[in-house]
Amino acid sequence: MKIGFIGLGIMGKPMAKNLIKAGHELVVTDIVKEAVAEVEACGAAAAANAREVAQQCGLIITMLPNSPHVKQVVCGENGVLEGAKPGAILVDMSSIAPLASQEIARACAEKGVLMLDAPVSGGEPKAIDGTLSIMVGGDEKVFRQVYDILMVMGASAVYCGEIGAGNTTKLANQVVVAVNIAAVAEAFMLSKKAGVDPELVYKAIRGGLAGSTVMDAKGPMMLAGNTKPGFKIDLHIKDLTNALETGHGVGSPLPLTAAVMEMLQTLRADGCGQNDHSALAKYYEKLTGAKLSE
Repeated sequence: MKIGFIGLGIMGKPMAKNLIKAGHELVVTDIVKEAVAEVEACGAAAAANAREVAQQCGLIITMLPNSPHVKQVVCGENGVLEGAKPGAILVDMSSIAPLASQEIARACAEKGVLMLDAPVSGGEPKAIDGTLSIMVGGDEKVFRQVYDILMVMGASAVYCGEIGAGNTTKLANQVVVAVNIAAVAEAFMLSKKAGVDPELVYKAIRGGLAGSTVMDAKGPMMLAGNTKPGFKIDLHIKDLTNALETGHGVGSPLPLTAAVMEMLQTLRADGCGQNDHSALAKYYEKLTGAKLSE
């Protein structure tokens, strides 16, 4: 199947490569021409902009940083809706505000384009090995149409409800991940300051109730002082901003999320915005003057 793919960043590039490996014909575009060239070398065709992608493809996937980027790429000049034919399907796999997904979907409907919001979880490692968790909102019939393609990129793809439900689910995911990472960092620092090796603590508790996918993915990074981004602090701040705004809008307080947001904002102010979100450990290092990775 000929698929358009717009957005070849940390996540989008390996996702596009997996589609090519599965035998799909891809037409791609991105503002970073080196990323386009890399995916071209794997067998994709390049387009100058989103309009050209949509002119050639009945299924268009977007994987972009935030709501304004998706709105511009879909609804703006040389955007998807200028090139898409009625009946085309847009699957936005970006993590954006649910209300933005609904707004973009209305614009798509006016052009006869069907839309799903389908954000992902798992970071770069799972994007590379094709085991992302995909949470989807929109028309369930359209979800069934693209399910097999989603499963090339993911280990699971779950229908969550009407348009915007995918991104609401992703916000819930990001709240759990953020608070979990902070808890792991806090616990490791407690053990460090109490004179117990945090690595031994990790080995002792990971198989019990405290163990989690987050602990296994991010704990070793904290202990090694590895801040290479699989998911950047700046992007998690974006997601928690959307979560807090959504919570305020629906009357659901998020006090733990707000606390972790302030930790992340402190790290951004310290120049760590491009670090992996496991660098939340640095916040506790700043508070205590101790290093987990010593």
